[in-house]
Amino acid sequence: MEEGGVKLDQWGYQVSTSSQACVSAINSFYQQVLSYGRERSVILEAVVHDKHCVLANVLAAHFLHSSSQASSYFDAAKSHLEHATLYEKLVFDAISYLMSQDRDDDVAIELHSKLLKEFPRDLVSLKRAQVLCFYIGRPDLSLSLVEQVLTQNERENYIYGMLAFPLLELGRMEDAEKAARRGFEINKQDIWSQHALCHVLQYKCQFREAVKFMEECSSSWSSSSSFMLTHNWWHVALCYLEGNAPRQRVLEIFDNYIWKELDKQDNVGADIYLNAAGLLLRLYVRGELDMYGDRLKRLAECVANQANWYIEWHLDVLIVWALAKTGEISKAEDLLKGLKDRILRMTKKKQQLMQRAMMLAEALYAYGRGNDSHGLELLGPNFDATDWKIIGASDEQVDVFNEVWYNMLLNSGKAVKAIEVMEQRIKKRDGIPYMWRLLERGYKLANRPEAEVANEKAKALESRYFS
Repeated sequence: MEEGGVKLDQWGYQVSTSSQACVSAINSFYQQVLSYGRERSVILEAVVHDKHCVLANVLAAHFLHSSSQASSYFDAAKSHLEHATLYEKLVFDAISYLMSQDRDDDVAIELHSKLLKEFPRDLVSLKRAQVLCFYIGRPDLSLSLVEQVLTQNERENYIYGMLAFPLLELGRMEDAEKAARRGFEINKQDIWSQHALCHVLQYKCQFREAVKFMEECSSSWSSSSSFMLTHNWWHVALCYLEGNAPRQRVLEIFDNYIWKELDKQDNVGADIYLNAAGLLLRLYVRGELDMYGDRLKRLAECVANQANWYIEWHLDVLIVWALAKTGEISKAEDLLKGLKDRILRMTKKKQQLMQRAMMLAEALYAYGRGNDSHGLELLGPNFDATDWKIIGASDEQVDVFNEVWYNMLLNSGKAVKAIEVMEQRIKKRDGIPYMWRLLERGYKLANRPEAEVANEKAKALESRYFS
């Protein structure tokens, strides 16, 4: 294991350090990242054990990337690069470019691909690259990266959850399910495989099966991060909602497993607000928010704090809606202005990409204020939320914006267009009662006889899942 001042990490790759405690802390960090644990700060212990270790310092810098402390760790890593191993140098190159303000995302991904070609067992670098792919809406690149290293990791823990997610985002549900189930067989505590399988079951409208599976897995989530814990419960709540379960079940999940996470001292509020706001928007488009009392108001009071702004575009879009809906108009407008200013500071290439995200934020502001006609103007006649994953959201997460658009069309009297797009949608996924109710509403507005057929279909599905 040891040769002079070099030790091997859990991948078997060389790290320039004489401290086994430093490497042990690095390995613990790897485990936390891949398991979505809430103890990723363990990487700071690695630096305590060896303040000169390049790998420990650059991983710590990335962990603290949004903090003022990050620069000191980054500088420490850079100052000792001449003593680093090739592995450490490639990790440093990939992370340092990822953290640069004017980065080109394609270059950042290419640097990670280069690293993985040399060191294909480094699943944490693969995860880091896949996260970047997610936030730029490129599941194709994410799949390419995991396929690049799959042969060298065929029996490894966590690899199949990482394979399953881009597959499902690309609509390859059978392949995604196979990968997720294999990951779950290797490690039943693999939260990412659990999550991917839930996605597949949801897509197939197997809501009862998805809920049963996830609730059986939920005991393994206690040590997971605020985001992963609340996001998995968001999925469960959404399955109940789409499967027409008693709304009390959705309320219990919101209160006991999402909002209550704020009581924990080590929570990350923005992660919780993202899942809370996403669920409340789903309820609002269904006309069911009133039964949830002042929950939206309490959420808006929290996200009015600018400390929660500009962390994720997806969250910013939801915050704009929540603030506009609860009458915090000046706050919502401040956030919109801030988003526009941030776009102006981006590279020209990035500006072009993020204009779409800006348009969605402005449409959600209009929707929150009840100005459906302006929202429709912004989104245009051919809106499809799956083209808006640039905000950093999955198909399931952006789908609510399709529901917003359908409601805008119906509220504005554009029944013919609404019917056209909803019929196309139902051809792909026909097991959601709410979609049939929306279609029934469209048929009624257009005085079409198919309204009764849609009503019967909705009633049959409503009694099928959780009645």
